[in-house]
Amino acid sequence: MIAFLIKRLFHALLVMFVISLISFAIQENLGDPIQQMVGQSVPESEREALREELGLNDPFFVQYLRFARNALQFDFGYSYVFHEPTTEVILRHLPATLELVAATTLLIVLFSVPIGVYSAIKPRAWLSRFFMSVSIIGISIPVFLTAIVLIQIFAIGVTFTPFPQGVAWGAWLNGLLSTEGGMPAYGRGPVEHVFGTWYTNFASFDALTYLVLPAFSLASIMLPLFIRLIRAEMLEVLQSDYIRFARAKGIAPRRIYFLHALKNTMLPVITVGGVQIGTLVAYTILTETVFQWPGMGLMFLDAIERSDIPLIVTYLMIVGLIFVITNTLVDLIYGLINPTVKLTGQPA
Repeated sequence: MIAFLIKRLFHALLVMFVISLISFAIQENLGDPIQQMVGQSVPESEREALREELGLNDPFFVQYLRFARNALQFDFGYSYVFHEPTTEVILRHLPATLELVAATTLLIVLFSVPIGVYSAIKPRAWLSRFFMSVSIIGISIPVFLTAIVLIQIFAIGVTFTPFPQGVAWGAWLNGLLSTEGGMPAYGRGPVEHVFGTWYTNFASFDALTYLVLPAFSLASIMLPLFIRLIRAEMLEVLQSDYIRFARAKGIAPRRIYFLHALKNTMLPVITVGGVQIGTLVAYTILTETVFQWPGMGLMFLDAIERSDIPLIVTYLMIVGLIFVITNTLVDLIYGLINPTVKLTGQPA
């Protein structure tokens, strides 16, 4: 365990070094920060003095060493736009993104596991084929289009009248196909303060309704992938010898499916899932933009528009750190769940 943690720590530091180097290197192509900090009437001499004061004229290596030294102390400088430490800006927007990712992850787990298992147990059933067809469509549709469709159907409402309104059955079918809307689709709503900069949507039902459409929209990216992955892994496990022996011994099918087969099915799903759940943090950019969800994704786009370079670099570093932590936790969980794999990376 200790050797594994030391190895993973070394890998994490190496990955963070590469991320910091790339993030710092691209800042020269993100625009001129001085242009955003001062007005058009400021003379060039004052601009150059400010550039010298901020250290923007120093060689790249000197600037990076200064950045790396401060980054080890979680000091990424001051935002050019907000005029406060970038870490404070990130921490103010981080809770919204984490809650959106948490709600999305919950939806993915609640829907993908039962649908994937059912599709593997009864692959020829019409409902299984329906799920597989819908999953193909879900993979093909970009998240921003899914978000717009959800807003149109559940927030604005849709009136669909293909049947005659003069008869009772026609009016009933038209009403069944139409939606009145009313779901909130802008911002976080009446969030409640927990502690520090943390405001949550989980404290009240009204605030929770603001989370529904963004979470379902973001879940549409990963949900089809996990359904198909669980189905494929489950089908492979059900063909293994130990499942055949369990059936021959007369063990109840439900016990075989949900105790023996599902446990081994989830091992590769956990590995892929950990990486993909970390990817959701990056995917929130489009979702937060459409729903104006005040998270890190929306903040990142605003920082790009305003050439707020310290805030952009801080965002890339924080997202990279989330990836590293997520992957390390996935490796630990995988080693604890699968007794045939040691945390040293060699078979038991």
